[in-house]
Order: sequence, then C-alpha cells, then structure tokens
Amino acid sequence: MRISRLFSLTLFVWIIGISTAYAQTPVQKHGDLRVSGKHIVDKNGAVTSLAGPSFFWSNTGWGQDRFYTRGAVNTFAKDWKAGIVRVAVGAQNDGSILKDRRGNLKRAQTVIEAAIDNGLYVIVDWHSHQAERDVKEAQAFFTHIAKRYGHTPNIIYEIYNEPLDTTDWNRVIKPYAEVMIKTIRQIDPDNLIIVGTQSWATEVDKAADNPIRGQKNILYALHFYAATHKEFVREKAEYAIKKGLPLIISEWGSVTYSGDGFVDIDSSIEWMRFAKKHGLTHLNWAVSDKDETASMLKPGASSHGGWREQDLTISGRLAREIIRNW
Repeated sequence: MRISRLFSLTLFVWIIGISTAYAQTPVQKHGDLRVSGKHIVDKNGAVTSLAGPSFFWSNTGWGQDRFYTRGAVNTFAKDWKAGIVRVAVGAQNDGSILKDRRGNLKRAQTVIEAAIDNGLYVIVDWHSHQAERDVKEAQAFFTHIAKRYGHTPNIIYEIYNEPLDTTDWNRVIKPYAEVMIKTIRQIDPDNLIIVGTQSWATEVDKAADNPIRGQKNILYALHFYAATHKEFVREKAEYAIKKGLPLIISEWGSVTYSGDGFVDIDSSIEWMRFAKKHGLTHLNWAVSDKDETASMLKPGASSHGGWREQDLTISGRLAREIIRNW
C-alpha cells in the first residue's frame, strides 16, 4: 500500500512538473534576450528562435487597423502558440502616426500591452520605407516606447522597416540607425534593436561588410517573400551569417514581394529550413483581411480573434501551422 501511494505521489509530482513547464509563457521561459555572436540567446545562454505573426500597417482608415486588439493577441498566444508578435506602426502615407499620432499610438499600445500580459515578445516597428526623412518623429516615438515599456524583457525595437534599394546602407541607413540606437539606449540599455537593411531588407551582405560597432544587442533585418526571393537572397544571408552578422526575419510572406500573387508553399518551406538551420526568429506578414494573398484572414473575419480554420486563407493556414509547430 505504501509503495502504491508513493508511486501515485511521484506520478502526481511528475505530472505537475510537466503542467508547470507547459504553463510557462515564452518570456517566462527565455527571459531577457541578448545577442551572442550571430545568434539571439536567452537568459540561460541557449540559442532562441521564435515564430509569430506581424500585424499589418496600423494606419488609420486603411481597414486593417481594426485587428489591433487584445483578442487577436490572445488568439496568437493561446491557439497559434506564437512566441512573438510584431506591431507595424505605420510611419508614412495617409493615416500614419505622422498624421494621426493618437490613434496609431493607442492601437500599438493595445497590442504591446496584450503581448506583455500574454508573456510574448513584441517587436515595435517603425514601419516606413523612408525613415530618414522623419528622424525627430521616430526619436520621439521610440523615446515614448522605451520609457513606457523598456523595463520589460518583452520589447524589441525595429527602427526602420524596409529601406529602399536606392537608400544606401553606408551613407543613409547606418548613420540613421546609429542616431536611433543612441536615442533608445539613453533609456533602455539592453533590449534588442533591429536595424533595417538596404533593398527592402534583402541586402544584408552590405551591412555585414560595414556593421554597426560599439553597440550590444543589435540585430539586422532580413525580409523575404517566398514566391520572389529565393536562393539569391539566401546566398546574401549566408554570406552575412558567415561574417558573424546576427539576423532576424522580422517580416516574411509566402507570396510575391507585392504581398499578392500565388502562395509558394515549396519556397516557404525551403526558407523555414534555412531559418531552422541558422536559429532565426521569424514573423509572417500579415494579420489582415485585405484582398491580397499575403493576408492571413478571409474578408470579414472577426477583429477580436477566435478564428476558426474556415476564417483563414491559404497563407493564414500555412502560417498558423508553421508557428504552432515551431
């Protein structure tokens, strides 16, 4: 009888241990992230690769701002098993934070705070293709974010979404990044900062040849759209990685670079093999029901999450499967 009870108690403790492990949120498990060599590592020094979704441009009136809700984040945390989400704060064009600061900031903060409450990491992205035109506005934005959330381990700053192919790394992007890094580091000394790279974040080789010096916990953005960007972009990424450049795939799509066109499942899988091989974190574009194939959601899907399989597009089903099993 005593042996039986001891066995039962041991089994109970073992089950409780498993339950506790499964109950950990990504932030509870990994804690403060940092860059070590070419990798993101967690509080224990283990290479850490996270997967999650990127929200669409937050711009007021574009129609996709409606998904910046707590319910959407809850769904990504609980059903999609995401480790990270990305807030794409629109910083150009109509309805951007430059035109409607209050609305865009409120939406961003809703998602950031929901991510923190769910124990997710959250990238706060200055979503612009010409960020060097609005340096003061970007500084004011990241100063606000750093003061409000920089004390948490959840926050990751992305200071420039996708510089154009004509925006030179050495003369424009790198100097801009150095200004923004200095601004953030005056408040937040150690959370990760993502630096955009030339040609819509595909020419990481140029950054690898002239990286930012004297700063810690800096990552470089690598973006791809699977139906367009294939081996020629991976070759640039391989070159950068071999030179020790720490990369993050802060945006990727399963379709063409336009955000539309056919869903290239084979190429997407090839890219996921690449991400797994190199331990890269990645975020899929986009949380949207816009009429284009990169959208995860079918038209009319709920703004507040709780989506069923029939609410998801082909891109959405693919993204959910990858994220859940990452």
